[in-house]
Amino acid sequence: MDGPAPVIDARNVGVTFKVDGGHVEVVRDVSFRLYPGQTSALVGESGSGKSVTARAVMRLLSKRARVKDETRINYGNRDMAYLSLNEMRRLRGDRISMIYQEPMSSLNPAYSVGAQICEVLMLHQKMNRKAATASAVQLLDEVRFPVPKSRVNRYPHLLSDGQRQRVMIAMALANRPDVLIADEPTSALDPSVQAQIIELLRKLQREKGLSYLFISHDLKVARALCHRVMVMQNGKVVEQGPVKDVPVDPQTDYTRRLVRAVFEIAT
Repeated sequence: MDGPAPVIDARNVGVTFKVDGGHVEVVRDVSFRLYPGQTSALVGESGSGKSVTARAVMRLLSKRARVKDETRINYGNRDMAYLSLNEMRRLRGDRISMIYQEPMSSLNPAYSVGAQICEVLMLHQKMNRKAATASAVQLLDEVRFPVPKSRVNRYPHLLSDGQRQRVMIAMALANRPDVLIADEPTSALDPSVQAQIIELLRKLQREKGLSYLFISHDLKVARALCHRVMVMQNGKVVEQGPVKDVPVDPQTDYTRRLVRAVFEIAT
């Protein structure tokens, strides 16, 4: 029997950046499939192209970036690489959401966390303020935010790092998306909070059938959460496979170095 169709089928993703004197190719021919209820990781050191790949999927690249003509990013029967900006805005934040590495850079310090979640709900679901506030409290409760009803009106700077990241996850889940792209969501957290966020993401995936594209420089974190891993170097995928296999039997020198750095496996 045929398996489930991929939620996202990305083919030949390529991105160049305009620089003084010409263009630099930062992502080259990256292809992957993201399946329902599964997590795929893009892993590599800083500058490997993993975050640019994720932003290309979301159409959140800067003006000096150009997606190559060969790129295809299919979601359902639509190619996201060539949707109009208005069509992409409706899709982004609704069916596909993103969690960023630094919540303090993404959250507006001038507004309470509840107001920021309400803004998402009022924009996409046309809720009134009262209904949006009730839904915001429910979302915070789902992500195990402590005492959400009494803390929904707190400002980001009054929260811990882990609490701010839970707010970001609640905002990403507000419109019940199919796909969640998580760009280094645990790298700024201490190990105990990192473990809590990974367990929360696992729980939400089990309960809601979410598909994750997880961006990380850390194979150990990827192995704790993901089903498949794609190792990127210099803008290309140099190795990919089930996450249970790649760290145990790496096929490239670069992946072996990543494995040694994290798992301290002797060669």
